[in-house]
Amino acid sequence: MRREAPKAFPRPGVPVRLSFYFSCAVLYVNSNGALKNIRVVLTQPSHPGNIGAAARALKTMGLSELCLVKPRQFPHPDADARAAGALDVLQHAQVHDNLAAALSGCVLAVATSSRQRELRHEMMTAREAARELLAQAASHPVAIVFGNETSGLSSEEASLCQVWACIPADPEYASLNLAAAVQIFAYELRMALPAGSREQAPEFEPASLGQVEQLYRHFEQTMVHAGFLDPSNPKRLLPRLRRLLARARLETEEVNILRGFLKAVDKLRR
Repeated sequence: MRREAPKAFPRPGVPVRLSFYFSCAVLYVNSNGALKNIRVVLTQPSHPGNIGAAARALKTMGLSELCLVKPRQFPHPDADARAAGALDVLQHAQVHDNLAAALSGCVLAVATSSRQRELRHEMMTAREAARELLAQAASHPVAIVFGNETSGLSSEEASLCQVWACIPADPEYASLNLAAAVQIFAYELRMALPAGSREQAPEFEPASLGQVEQLYRHFEQTMVHAGFLDPSNPKRLLPRLRRLLARARLETEEVNILRGFLKAVDKLRR
């Protein structure tokens, strides 16, 4: 029996092309510059097939920047096979030794997690996080971070991101394959693109994750020297400080002000 192609309703002025694979239709819209600034980071993926499937998921939604942190096996024939036409994404994938390096230059990082954690950072759904990422990606690099297939992101890895996001799945069984989770977030990013409008650059320059990390280290050093922080018994002070800085979404000038203040405090101790 012949299947009828589903009808598409394109937005006015936006050229579209329909591509069919079995019974699925994918709508391709002209690529948007913001998507090029979105970095998808897979942390310690254990199965190369999931890397290839994730690359395919990115390409179907117009994303192209894939970063891998300590993959168990890459490159690998299974990754190539599962990429199914997205070999260009795999070939340009960046491999890093740690998550901090993969996030270098980004002004916003979103950690994907369904786990309940103590001292959680700001929590969003995948749809809400997509809007936040696109707002910054209009003019700056951003990242969305996925954990290992079995253990997910560690608390230390998740703490390097300002926002945590989850897919609101059935609480009775919320386990998703890594590539499936990547596909959902990639789809939400695609759907969050503004229709026929230009993204507006933020009024002020947001601080990069590296700048915020340097501020965090400066705070830690100054608090130790001032006797406010006991490094042998820090309790929850440092995780709370990291969460505070993540929630603040600091601008570059604000980081400079705080570091200038800390330098002045340091001088008083000498």
